[in-house]
Amino acid sequence: MDITRTAYGTWSGGKFMHFGEMLDDERYAEMIRKSFDQGVRTFITADVYGAGRADTMLGDALKGIPRDEYCLVGIVGHDFYTGLRAGSKGYPRFTEPSLRGPEEYEGYLTMATEESLKRCQTSKFDTLLLHNPDSIAYTSEVVWDAMTALKEKGLADRLGIAPGPANGFTLDMIDCFERFGDRMDWAMIILNPLEPWPGQHVLPAAEKNGVKILARVVDYGGIFHDDVHPGHVFRDGDHRTFRPAGWVEHACEKLEKIRPIAEKYGLTMQQLACLWNLAQSPVESVVPTLIQEAHEGAKSIDEKLHELATLPEVNPLTPEDVETIRQIGDNTGCMALKGASRRHAGQEPRPDEWPMRDDLLIVANRWGITEALVP
Repeated sequence: MDITRTAYGTWSGGKFMHFGEMLDDERYAEMIRKSFDQGVRTFITADVYGAGRADTMLGDALKGIPRDEYCLVGIVGHDFYTGLRAGSKGYPRFTEPSLRGPEEYEGYLTMATEESLKRCQTSKFDTLLLHNPDSIAYTSEVVWDAMTALKEKGLADRLGIAPGPANGFTLDMIDCFERFGDRMDWAMIILNPLEPWPGQHVLPAAEKNGVKILARVVDYGGIFHDDVHPGHVFRDGDHRTFRPAGWVEHACEKLEKIRPIAEKYGLTMQQLACLWNLAQSPVESVVPTLIQEAHEGAKSIDEKLHELATLPEVNPLTPEDVETIRQIGDNTGCMALKGASRRHAGQEPRPDEWPMRDDLLIVANRWGITEALVP
């Protein structure tokens, strides 16, 4: 099964990425089963979440459901088997030169994929994504030969990339599409009505190279769930505390400008965000983070799942609606982007930041996206 229009990610429920209340194990598994029962047919897991625990919990929750009735998406690339965790920066990429050389890439990816599949209690992924590539993985023929080999071994039917963890990588992604687009089917990017930049810049290149887009952070940190309001107090350690001060207030101002469009079509704000994403070509799937907020009167995570599961099949948004929303949410230049950047000229590449290359500047000029570059 290919990735469906709506998807459920194992990072929902606050279990492996701290958003709102953390569901206990029983409730967490219940939400996965409810997702399937309500018609969500794609489930996404990353092997590094909980150092394999997300895989295991997803496999247990889906046990007994015929394998051909859901799409399973795996994500590999962080080496938590032999690498050492660097605090909040997480585990190193498998391409870290101190861990292995190119001749070992295929061996690692094969091992990591097989281990993830064992935990998920299945024999193959419908789609396998490369997690948070570094500058090597974006450009290495050896890496993509190794990814292709996974298909040949029957471990995955489709391939793709899942950049991150922060926003950016625009030119790196486009360059990767142009180099290896014939080998990949999907890319997962951050995209939502209040965060159209920089994700919008990769869409034309993805479409030209036949790469379908899976949009994450559709809810914009819970804003589109409509129960995060000005003055909201996040618990210590909540992932959203890394956002700049005042982001909730600023986002809620924009949300109210967009709300009349949702009301016109009888949509919740989360549904509007999902449909706005799906109105962008080549976006074909959305995976909002489902969050149980801690405050009294917050929507239940069950209600948020129901909104996703009942997303209208026919998108009512007109091109004019889509553009109006984009203009309201325009966030161009609001952050320093990750990936290739002039900021790192003369510095050694880091896992998610590296010096700009001349060939990427040519890519930028060719696609007319020089405003997406960081000085």
